Amino acid sequence: MSYFEIPPFTDKGKAVSFGDTPGGDKGGQAAKPAPNSKMSMPTGPKTEFKNASTLSDGTQIGVATITGKKSGFTGKVWVWAPKEYNDPKYAKSGFPVMIALPGGAGYPINYWMGTDLKLQSSISQWYSEGKGKPFILAMPVLNPQPDEPKAIYWDGSDIPGQPKMGTWLTDDVPDLMRENFRTIKSRDGWAFMGSSTGGFSSLKAVLKHPEKFKAAICSGPDIVPDSPLWTGHDKEKAENNPELLAKQLIDKKGPDVYLAFQVGDNESNKKTLPDVQKFVATYTKGPIHTSLRVIPGGQHNAKTYVPNMGLGPMEFISKVMEGPVE
Repeated sequence: MSYFEIPPFTDKGKAVSFGDTPGGDKGGQAAKPAPNSKMSMPTGPKTEFKNASTLSDGTQIGVATITGKKSGFTGKVWVWAPKEYNDPKYAKSGFPVMIALPGGAGYPINYWMGTDLKLQSSISQWYSEGKGKPFILAMPVLNPQPDEPKAIYWDGSDIPGQPKMGTWLTDDVPDLMRENFRTIKSRDGWAFMGSSTGGFSSLKAVLKHPEKFKAAICSGPDIVPDSPLWTGHDKEKAENNPELLAKQLIDKKGPDVYLAFQVGDNESNKKTLPDVQKFVATYTKGPIHTSLRVIPGGQHNAKTYVPNMGLGPMEFISKVMEGPVE
């Protein structure tokens, strides 16, 4: 009955609570952080998340439709917190956040929200093995509509005349997480990950906003913007080009960012691996720190990327990130 999502044998659609009063006393008062705390308590307003699925460890993936205050875009965001988040041991701790972006259209769903790819359970496993942080996941839609059949993807950017997807991903989604979760004040607790188009958007987000985000895991990414919607907007396109952004960051001498790439040696686009190798060879200097895992026999899909994240990329970024912290 649970498998077929037949009530009352499933929690799907029910309200999800992500620790309303973390560490609260019997009166329901939330734990108060120290004055010099590195963590940030949920600022509110509280978002009403509904259960999208439940993992075997009892943790839940919630979903809500929000309208970004800065982008004006309305879309779905799925969220998940590891079991440690509700552990009284961590009641006064802020947790790192990873914004996970899909490839393809990334609309109307973000495929990381499903339990079949095992991203959530893998994060828990990597943390237990000492390979990763107990990231809270934010899984927003990537585009404002499907990109087929005309292939009009948005490059995770604010393309003139189009929905502001760059602002959605780098302002509105982080704001949503701060409103509803105990997070980390500094950029040491904020990262992106993504595959394919989502890998490009993750790479670009960290290089464009290094004051906000410290690291990214980029799987099979494009390296330069290539949306057809950039036509006539060369200046703005250049402002969203990871190669130019990397050069600017090197020239400014920081802040330091950590970019973990992984690419299969059997990707459908044969340019992907050499393009990533060229980027790594050219821009790994000064404040830009990189790692590259070439996946033997790896193809251009999420099923290839998730298990390989635990074979280097996750550890690479987790070593320089914080959390849980008080």
